Amino acid sequence: MEQRRRIAAYGVCRDDEGRILLVRASAESNTPGRWLAPGGGLEHGEHPAAAVVREIAEETGLVVAIVAVRDVIADVAHLRDGVTVLHQDRVIYDVEIRGGTLRDELDGSTDQARWVPEAELASLPLLPFVAELFGLPVEPRPGRRYPAPPRVAPGAERGQRFAAYGFATDPDERVLLIRIAPSYPGAGRWHLPGGGTDFGEQPVAALLRELAEETDQVGRITGLLDVTHRRVPRAQGPEGRPIDWHTVRALYRVRVDAPTAPRVTESNGSTAEAAWFAPAEARRLNLTEVAANVLLTGGDDAHK
Repeated sequence: MEQRRRIAAYGVCRDDEGRILLVRASAESNTPGRWLAPGGGLEHGEHPAAAVVREIAEETGLVVAIVAVRDVIADVAHLRDGVTVLHQDRVIYDVEIRGGTLRDELDGSTDQARWVPEAELASLPLLPFVAELFGLPVEPRPGRRYPAPPRVAPGAERGQRFAAYGFATDPDERVLLIRIAPSYPGAGRWHLPGGGTDFGEQPVAALLRELAEETDQVGRITGLLDVTHRRVPRAQGPEGRPIDWHTVRALYRVRVDAPTAPRVTESNGSTAEAAWFAPAEARRLNLTEVAANVLLTGGDDAHK
């Protein structure tokens, strides 16, 4: 069994009549005949918001603008070759039309684009993640644990990963931060707890797992703040050689209702230590870019 991962972005769009913009997967796709929200895979180094604008233009001829990030979900499916299992991290945006004329995509992964009344959604063969977006029933799939693939393929010159991080606070409004261990990008700087999602793992589950491993805290996720990205063309990490890394990050607000003294429970990981800080004290630390942005705004308006 071969494991592959893909990061993609999709747009939820309604017209003045409340109809929803959908596209149909073509015979060239892995799910021919199924309907889904327009969108597709990220190019290396591309922000998910830019990807969804580009993909919608390619698939529908319409020009859209981002309204808000709506959700971040993941799913796993077997490809048509019978040997490949694909994990997809999907960033979902609300978008609005700014121009263009609706048309079908030619020679692409979709072959039809149309406005669909919401009442007709249940009659279409929707992809499961689209059915979930609109509250329609989805046949449950049995949970499964997959073996962890390498962080990056041996000999690869670039890598892409999806990660989930938390702006975690306690009842006293202290902020929970972790310090990055040596031999990892950003070593010595203070960062938000979190990290890469495992194969087959949802972002929210990954964040709560990372929170326990890096800080020994139990948290509850109270909201999605933003989705950001960062490309480091020559990142020096545990691979022992520079790699062109592109990371897409879901940022969540997390509440730790019963805080304890933080401690790192994982061994030989990317976290050197963890601690609670008053916001003013935290802002004086040597912070990563994403941690500095969230602390500056208090998590109210994380910037891309």
